[in-house]
Amino acid sequence: MRYAIVTETWPPEINGVSLTVEGLAHGLRKRGHDIGLVRPRQAHDGERVDDTLLVRGFPLPRYPGLRFGAPALRALAQHWEASTPDAVYIATEGPLGWAARRVARRLGVPIATGLHTRFDHYMRDYGFPFLEPLALRWMRRFHNAGDATLVATRELQDWLAHRHFTHPMRLARAVDGTLFHPTKRDARLRTAWGAGDGTLVAMHVGRIAAEKNLALAIEAFRAIERVRPDARFVFVGEGPLRGPLAEANPDLVFCGLQRGEDLARHFASGDLFLFPSRSETFGNVTLEAMASGVPTLAYDYGAAREHLRNGEHGIRVPDGDAAAFVTAAVRLAQDPIALRRMRHATRAAVEHLHPDQVAAEFDALLQLLALRRRDHAQRALA
Repeated sequence: MRYAIVTETWPPEINGVSLTVEGLAHGLRKRGHDIGLVRPRQAHDGERVDDTLLVRGFPLPRYPGLRFGAPALRALAQHWEASTPDAVYIATEGPLGWAARRVARRLGVPIATGLHTRFDHYMRDYGFPFLEPLALRWMRRFHNAGDATLVATRELQDWLAHRHFTHPMRLARAVDGTLFHPTKRDARLRTAWGAGDGTLVAMHVGRIAAEKNLALAIEAFRAIERVRPDARFVFVGEGPLRGPLAEANPDLVFCGLQRGEDLARHFASGDLFLFPSRSETFGNVTLEAMASGVPTLAYDYGAAREHLRNGEHGIRVPDGDAAAFVTAAVRLAQDPIALRRMRHATRAAVEHLHPDQVAAEFDALLQLLALRRRDHAQRALA
């Protein structure tokens, strides 16, 4: 089969969408399919990139280093008319995604879209809550023009179905259990953080930005400090709030952006993952923490609701209950025996989320859409 994947973010950009889409593309190629990628041109790209249509990109406001793609209708039409894909996966809802949706519909190519970002929640996090309904209508219009809207959790699938999204379908997220593993724990790295064998290291991994609710993570850590005075808090990632947070909290450790093996070492060297974000569509870092053997504290939605069992892999608290989040953080910090038990259990909870299995499910879904469209076309001609 020939599949096209359209995305406005791609490695070396580091975010949940780019890494998820890269993993899906890699998995389909491993299964023997021809994959054509459509994405914005990046600074390191040459004149041509194999199996990739590059379009102009423009900076994304508030997200330095990320770009959105120009609505390259003519280039897309020429590209897909010359070699029409059997199905298209559109991973992002920017101008390039809208253009790809339009061209695919005109050519009669089945479309799966991915709902990776809760733009309605972002309106709230950036101080525009009155725009949430508008963002939801915009998302619904985009996704309902496709044949399937892929989401990572049953919770979100049901939520969308009750809000008139017509074809929500669940596709589980994968985690690389070979890369993210408890054996990557690094005593020298912990020493660099000022942590000894018995020191509790709380951590947060992700973009250091307003939508991540990081003030609550720091509040929870300050409460932990009152019962574990030697505890350390480590931030892994970059973002617009890094400077202000570091200035206001000079005792916290900021490690910057980490990739690959370095990221895996940072994850596995922590003892408690604090994840107070309320704006995630899923939260890949939750799976990465669990695969690394790190007990996790998160709100009860997304990846945590789907995969984290309360009291076994960490704690889920009611969405939006900041007081419960802080209380749970202190409770975990005061129970090192429970943390050690959870460290062994978290790994087992996500081992079944193998990238090859998820790629097989993604492949089956795209093939189903292609077969449905073919059958529909044949019946129309009969």
